[in-house]
Amino acid sequence: MPQRTVLIIDDHDDIRENTAEILELAGYKTFTAENGKKGVDVAIKEKPSVIICDIMMPELDGYGVLHMLRKNTDTQNIPFIFLTAKTERSDFRKGMEMGADDYITKPFDDIELLNAIEIRLKKADILDNKYASSPQGISQFIKDVKDAGVIKQLADQYDIDAYHKKQSLYQEGRRPKHLFYLSSGKVKAFKAHPDGKEYITDLFSAGDFMGYSALIEDRNYDDSAEVLEEAEIMQIPREDFLQMINNDISIAAKFIKIITHNVKEKEERLLNLAYSSLRKRVAKALADIHEKFNQGQEKKTIEISREDIAQYVGTATESLIRTLSDFKAEKLISITDGKITITNIEKLRNLLY
Repeated sequence: MPQRTVLIIDDHDDIRENTAEILELAGYKTFTAENGKKGVDVAIKEKPSVIICDIMMPELDGYGVLHMLRKNTDTQNIPFIFLTAKTERSDFRKGMEMGADDYITKPFDDIELLNAIEIRLKKADILDNKYASSPQGISQFIKDVKDAGVIKQLADQYDIDAYHKKQSLYQEGRRPKHLFYLSSGKVKAFKAHPDGKEYITDLFSAGDFMGYSALIEDRNYDDSAEVLEEAEIMQIPREDFLQMINNDISIAAKFIKIITHNVKEKEERLLNLAYSSLRKRVAKALADIHEKFNQGQEKKTIEISREDIAQYVGTATESLIRTLSDFKAEKLISITDGKITITNIEKLRNLLY
């Protein structure tokens, strides 16, 4: 790993030089500036790993430095720590609202300074890292967050439980208690109408997170989830999830990005339901289900019932069966022993009507 660099901006010579000496003894390379204007110039030129900046300075105060650096795309994500003798709450609040990452109040000891820098560097590494949407990826993310000291009291690991076909995962109207991760198997999310019909709102396969919308928005589930086939599911407790969402906005954004990789796909499907013909809706649904559950393997049977496909499309089972019969006659699909195999997925995806 390349040597980490720290920029110290302070108009007091003794504090600036002593801080630089402490950090160099700890293995950091340091840059210094005696006022805010020079500090901005050095930050843009050197792009340090961390910036430590006094608030009360000539030329340009610490707030001005932070404002200018946050506006510059090359420096906007550099961790920024205020160094100040002022302890009024309004100063702390103003700095944090502007995007500062931390405060150190003068006088400070060496350990306090080094710990603050280490935590900010670990957090920066977390935000730069690319985590997979998998049990290993999410577990590593949670471990890194905990080890960095950004968020306390998270569980080190979560159990993966076995679920059977038709077993309920969560129910419409209930309060969420967990974030669910589907390690293997298939799950459907659906809404039940007063007349007893169901409409499938989403289908989940291995690698998907489930139930996060209700957790993020702090509301009851607006649909239910049921296992379609034997599944293994990891549960992250609501308290741990909310800690990661509420305690640090940048950590929250990173976590949400990991778990919401299928949101765009879901929005596109809802638009398709609203504006497309039944033939196009069925065609797209078959292609989507094939790709989601078969992961690109050609001519593999779609292992899902006619009723579930109809609920996914948002139509009656009878209408679906008639459309499937048309597709079979057009050689877009084959049906053997009641099981559907797609024979021309490109043509199916690009139906004109």
